[in-house]
Amino acid sequence: MADYYELLGVSRSASAEEVKKAYRKRARELHPDANPDNPEAAERFKELARAYQVLSDDDQRARYDRFGEAGVSGSGGGASAEDVFGAGLGDIFDAFFGGGSPFGGASRGRGPTGPPRGQDMEVVADISFEQAVFGDRIPVPLRLPSPCPDCSGTGAGGGTLPVTCSECSGSGQVRRVRQSVLGQMVTSAACGRCGGMGEVIATPCSTCRGEGRVTAEETYDVDVPAGVDTGATLRLTGRGAAGPRGGARGDLYVHLRVAPHERYERDGTDLVTRVPVSVAQAALGTTVDLPTLDGDEELQIPAGTQPGHEFLLRGRGVPRLQARGRGDLRVIVEVRVPTDLDSTETDLLTRLAEHREERIGTSGGSSLFSRIKSAFS
Repeated sequence: MADYYELLGVSRSASAEEVKKAYRKRARELHPDANPDNPEAAERFKELARAYQVLSDDDQRARYDRFGEAGVSGSGGGASAEDVFGAGLGDIFDAFFGGGSPFGGASRGRGPTGPPRGQDMEVVADISFEQAVFGDRIPVPLRLPSPCPDCSGTGAGGGTLPVTCSECSGSGQVRRVRQSVLGQMVTSAACGRCGGMGEVIATPCSTCRGEGRVTAEETYDVDVPAGVDTGATLRLTGRGAAGPRGGARGDLYVHLRVAPHERYERDGTDLVTRVPVSVAQAALGTTVDLPTLDGDEELQIPAGTQPGHEFLLRGRGVPRLQARGRGDLRVIVEVRVPTDLDSTETDLLTRLAEHREERIGTSGGSSLFSRIKSAFS
């Protein structure tokens, strides 16, 4: 085994405080919990613990300085794996640093005292297309655990109040002392009598049976920002389930579901709609009434407009979330071809086709007008 002083990285004249400080540093580096991928970490830490056990004791250190490891081999026989690892890394640092682990997070077995926080809740809210585009304030009803109205959430009934737990003196935790190679280890755990609450209830409320909360109907007014879409989630802090016996409320998550519109659809922040026009209107031009979400407008269709042509109305789309401005309104022209022509309309279109020398009809070669003339010749 390596020299104990070398293991700790101190000189032979190091003071007890220097030995302790060196051990703290090396313990952070070599503890197996901090080196999960290093199979040699357990053995190295075991040696480190043995070195500290010897050098932190004046009598054992004196024997080690005089006779080496042989002088202390009978005083404890070395640290067993159970002694070294019987307490977790959190317990070791609890003894040295008051529970704060240098690797982040709280020590194991140590948790918050008092009533626990309530659960987070989720609900789906249906809104209209216009509410999603322009925003609105909507009511959201739901059933959730709420503070008991009869005991005001304390869980105590009959005009009584919770009393301080005699087991943990109101701290919600009990400390236990155990022996290890490092000396006395102090660990903390939730009090078994009060469940970590710090208080006990002698007379439980008959309405909530000491829970401090009951399931009730509640309705929240929720502000829907302009520009949201299906799948957007709004978080309402402190609007979730009430915690037991006066514990803080959780959060409420409102998932939005937007109803489709009969005329408009969304493409990001753009709105898209289609305007039907006849063949004659597309060829000769026209003016159509266009109902937009901001009000009715007149849209000029120039002569010769082709099917699928897109008109762009700037700034008439959906507001941009967390940004300024709005998207655009895109109007797509649909040319409707008539399917129920009477004889007069058929004759007019036939004459137009003849004038433009366009082939019509389904049989190859001759036009409808030519076939009519040949039938009377």
